[in-house]
Amino acid sequence: MSDYKLGLEYALLQDKNDELKTYRNQFHIPKNKQGSDWIYMTGNSLGLQPKETKSYVNQELEDWKNLGVEGHFEAKNPWLRYHEFLTESMAKVVGAKPIEVIVMNTLTANLHFMMVSFYKPTKTRYKILIESDAFPSDKYAVESQLRHHGYDDKDGLILWKPRKGEELLNYEDLETILEEQGDEIALIMIGGVNYYTGQFFDLKRITNLGHKHGCNVGFDCAHGAGNVPLNLHDSGADFAVWCTYKYLNSGPGSLGGCFVHERHANRKDLNRFTGWWSHNKQTRFKMRDEFDQMPGAEGWQLSNPPILSMAAIKASLDMFHEVGMEKLIAKSRKLTGYFEFLLKQLGEDTIKIITPSNLKERGCQLSIQVKNADKALHNKLTEAGIISDWREPDVIRCAPVPLYNSFEEVFRLVEKLKKILASP
Repeated sequence: MSDYKLGLEYALLQDKNDELKTYRNQFHIPKNKQGSDWIYMTGNSLGLQPKETKSYVNQELEDWKNLGVEGHFEAKNPWLRYHEFLTESMAKVVGAKPIEVIVMNTLTANLHFMMVSFYKPTKTRYKILIESDAFPSDKYAVESQLRHHGYDDKDGLILWKPRKGEELLNYEDLETILEEQGDEIALIMIGGVNYYTGQFFDLKRITNLGHKHGCNVGFDCAHGAGNVPLNLHDSGADFAVWCTYKYLNSGPGSLGGCFVHERHANRKDLNRFTGWWSHNKQTRFKMRDEFDQMPGAEGWQLSNPPILSMAAIKASLDMFHEVGMEKLIAKSRKLTGYFEFLLKQLGEDTIKIITPSNLKERGCQLSIQVKNADKALHNKLTEAGIISDWREPDVIRCAPVPLYNSFEEVFRLVEKLKKILASP
């Protein structure tokens, strides 16, 4: 946007006119020792707790207390099918059909379960391609899959790297890799939004490239779900995984989500690990029946769902359903653009934003490099009442989340940063 303005008055006016402004009051905002609200900019790491979460979890505790095992059938939200209460809302968040989405397990566990089905190495096609600065857990997971199948985890791993002197990845380089080595690559597994730079990748473009060369394609959307328009169904990706404790505000270590494209919904030929929750729900409790796989993403479940975690997810998803991703993304782009505008006033000789400036290539996270700064700067920001996020070697990540961050907070953050940089 070109109509951003300097000064606190502009920020206050934007907050006054913000149609989502009441949602901030629906979250617990952490306070410092003086009792003031932190300027909390780390929803990209752990989202804040919705005030309603407690009542959602308490409902299940009460039903457990009063009903015992009968809660599976008689609870207000019967536990037996609790995951089904989340599916439609989650599908809208990630741009998928309900049959393509399931909430289960945790992020890296889901990645492994997906690779059981979609990493199918052969003697000549066994390599895995990831971005060079992938989130460490993704790298460790794919390396272990290579070793598990008997391959060398260095030889079998292909890294999509930025060009010398650059931080962002270039699609032409990916095309070159696939032209040269595509027939050796079994799986492309990319973070949908890179955790370090905040670069939001073109999932459809990557998927089309991968499929053109005979590779399966999956994405880790931990930093994308609830943040950017993932449009997973339209991307054509074979699978995707994500967590729910960042932008989806479901609590530390909460359950993750899985997407499996509907073209795989009825494929019984796909190898997979199974358990009784992937068995036909109509006959699941007959116990002695032969395995009868459910269609769709549900068919990748193993165990009955952990209800207390799902209750926290439901509390947040109900809010997302009420607001809708379109409104969230619209505010996110305006709020993050304002943040970028203010940071640029500090001068390019002082501040470098490594996150793409193109709105379609980022979410709400900006990754900031400050010239000649180290972690001491991050510590000073914390002392000034700002919760941001330090990533080695020299990046501060800040994410103004549209559900609970305000224009005034962004203004005050930059003012505090300016003051710290000006002090000797």
